[in-house]
Amino acid sequence: MNQRKHVRRAAAVACSLLGAMAAAPAARGDTTLPALVVSAAAIPPGLGIETERLPYSVQRMSAAERREAGGDITEVMARRLTGVNTNEIAGNAFLNDVSFHGFRASPTLGTAQGLSVYLDGVRINEAFGDVVNWDLLPQAALDDTLLVAGSNPLYGLNTLGGTLAFTTKSGRTHPGLSAELSAGSHGRRQLDLAHGAQHDNGLHSFIAATLFEEDGWRDHSGGSLANLFAKLGGRQGTTSWELSLLHGTSRLHGNGLLPSYRQQDGAQQSGLYESDRAAAYTYPDRTRNRLTQAGLNLRHAPDDATELALTAYLRHSRRDSVNGDVSNTYSDYVERCAAGFNADGSAREPQSCPYDRDSAGALHPASLNMAATRQRSAGASLNLTRYLERHQLLLGAAVDASLMRYSQTQQDGWFGTDRGVIADPQSDVEQEAAVTGRSTALGLYASDTWQASRQTALTGSARLNRVEVSNTIAGQAQERFIYTSFNPALGAVHAVSDAVALFANLGQSNRVPTVIELGCADPQHPCRLPVGLQSDPYLKQVVSRTAEAGVRLHSGRRDTLTLSVFRSVNRDDILFLTSGTQGYFANFERTQRQGVDISATARLGTVDAFAGYSFLDATYDARGVLFYGERSVPVAPGTRIAGLPRHTFKAGANWHATPRLTVGGSMLALSSVVTQGNEDGLHTDWNVRGYALFNASFSYKSEGRWELFGGVSNLFDRRYETYGALAVDLFPGGRLAQPHAGTDGADLARFVAPGSPRTVSIGVRYRM
Repeated sequence: MNQRKHVRRAAAVACSLLGAMAAAPAARGDTTLPALVVSAAAIPPGLGIETERLPYSVQRMSAAERREAGGDITEVMARRLTGVNTNEIAGNAFLNDVSFHGFRASPTLGTAQGLSVYLDGVRINEAFGDVVNWDLLPQAALDDTLLVAGSNPLYGLNTLGGTLAFTTKSGRTHPGLSAELSAGSHGRRQLDLAHGAQHDNGLHSFIAATLFEEDGWRDHSGGSLANLFAKLGGRQGTTSWELSLLHGTSRLHGNGLLPSYRQQDGAQQSGLYESDRAAAYTYPDRTRNRLTQAGLNLRHAPDDATELALTAYLRHSRRDSVNGDVSNTYSDYVERCAAGFNADGSAREPQSCPYDRDSAGALHPASLNMAATRQRSAGASLNLTRYLERHQLLLGAAVDASLMRYSQTQQDGWFGTDRGVIADPQSDVEQEAAVTGRSTALGLYASDTWQASRQTALTGSARLNRVEVSNTIAGQAQERFIYTSFNPALGAVHAVSDAVALFANLGQSNRVPTVIELGCADPQHPCRLPVGLQSDPYLKQVVSRTAEAGVRLHSGRRDTLTLSVFRSVNRDDILFLTSGTQGYFANFERTQRQGVDISATARLGTVDAFAGYSFLDATYDARGVLFYGERSVPVAPGTRIAGLPRHTFKAGANWHATPRLTVGGSMLALSSVVTQGNEDGLHTDWNVRGYALFNASFSYKSEGRWELFGGVSNLFDRRYETYGALAVDLFPGGRLAQPHAGTDGADLARFVAPGSPRTVSIGVRYRM
């Protein structure tokens, strides 16, 4: 049975349930929409609509729930939020890809980004590539996490599949001192400090800091980060304000994928992953991030029915990376040789592959690629909220401007015995790319939530986006592109009873090409991401439309059940396609993601439990050809998109054994995923298998202010992989392929992202 039938059946079941509930008689008396939880991370600021009145699915995770789950922010989201998955494509927890409903938020350039991410109302997707740097979030200062599904125009650019909104603590909401020290496997050490206070003059202050260091479980994968967050706020009459400052720095190593199975002489053989899953394919692979961000949130209520909200920010980020890899000339030579050609392009005799030192770079098979990115951004949004008898109106405007500078240099070198790159001190450092880019985005938006009856609320919204993107590449004329899009949305919520509400929503949002994508969009002149930028053809903006319907059930504060069905269609998706060792960005006519989410929470005596299931059918929805190195992969409507599991199940519980002792456990199970480059099923057994992971935790509170806590991730030390891609293995058997010297030649291989092994941690927490 094909996957469309699966989705149709699931949607039919869900719609039947919704129809049955809609047909059920309403409770006697005045039934009104329940107003349980106010959206803690209102975007835009001032749009404080009760969650139960929102016509789309919303998931909220508090700081306490995140602390109980344990782990880094991306790990916690993968364990607790329905529909969220991560992959360890870079081999570092702070460099993970996060996906929701098949849309990604990733720190990796070239990833098709589809989620917008906010911190205190400030969009933190970087202008250069829309990437998200998870390592620069102030984890010790984070309060609520809100995940909003769908293509919601109010959340601005890049909200194709959803929005993640983080809010930070303040001295008003979190007074007192908190200190936490923990240590764990693989040399992990972390210190979190936070202090909040309310002062006599109406001011409140908060400061938090994090220090983190690890050796890493893979070779050459140690890293560290540090950040400091401070907030000062106050209130005078009907006016409140908050000033915040964030400064962070990190030095991370991500070793990426390892070659697993390889095809040699028609037979399948094991690769480096099977012999040493902690190895690095090549190294170094180091990224250093730095960020300074200042923000202002100002609210003023001239009367009980009106509120003005202003958000403004300044943001300066830097990224410097060093990557050791096979040089372009050597890689091209080996692949040509494997395909039956000499280095000069002429056909070669069987068992012969002469090596031209001058044209193929025999003396320097390796290179160090160094990149530097500098970004400065500033922006502001102004919102007017007006409450009428049956309406909640919002009018707003936002402007964001960014300046980006990027440069790429390269130095020739050699490989050591462990595949580490050693630069040749006699070789010059050559500049391969340099670009200066600017983007200016203007958004005008409006929303109205109308209480049509005591049981029904309708919400209509719209946003007009106008974005100008320009870039100037060294030695070339400036390019300038202008994109506009009008994005509407319409939704409804109907309260069947005090405990049951139905919702449905249809929305549209857009994403515009970034400087990196516009600078590498010509298949005739591919670039080695993220290098080789040039003046290139026009790319269309991505437009996404999402339809969602569902039901919310609740009994008390902790017993809840949410079921939703969704379908998102992207037009003119932007994909990165490779050509040999290089690649380019291109539009793909149409892709779609559809599925079902079910999530539940319950309080059973002294046990708090949760569970979530997600079915995702992510496919290409048009005919086309994907290019991955030496492979051309034909796709058609129904071909699965790589890297996304069809089934995800997560569950967990915390048992409050005594008032002081809490014991918890959780599990995460995912089905297999398609390997990138194998979408057409060329190798039937080369997809990445599914897996199930189990975690355990405990905490013990003393009579005083101390708490002892700990946990185990991947309790049974399961060996698993989170992502796969087909590529040529230039290190068969772990050694550099040298056809001219008679060594094994390079062959097509399945590369995989190794999952983290068992990790044990223990710590102590003090609160005052």
